Amino acid sequence: MNNDQTTFTAEEAVTVQRELRRAMGLEAERFPLPAFVGMISDEIEQLRAGGRTDIEIAQIVKASIGRDLDPETIARFYAPPEARRREDGHG
Repeated sequence: MNNDQTTFTAEEAVTVQRELRRAMGLEAERFPLPAFVGMISDEIEQLRAGGRTDIEIAQIVKASIGRDLDPETIARFYAPPEARRREDGHG
């Protein structure tokens, strides 16, 4: 397989980033609320398209990381597709 075709999961990227930062003596990278919602906007869009509400999405966030994210915040900071930038050139 050509190295350019190798893929990694988001979890692998986060794990490696955490370990590299730890090796440099740095704490975990933190993101402001608007940036965080922007980062998960692809998934928000897909869940909405599948009929999920922002209330349900907020519940998924709470269940996964134990932190509250109210539905109004999701609506306010959701980044539409044209506002998102992806490194792979597909968005």
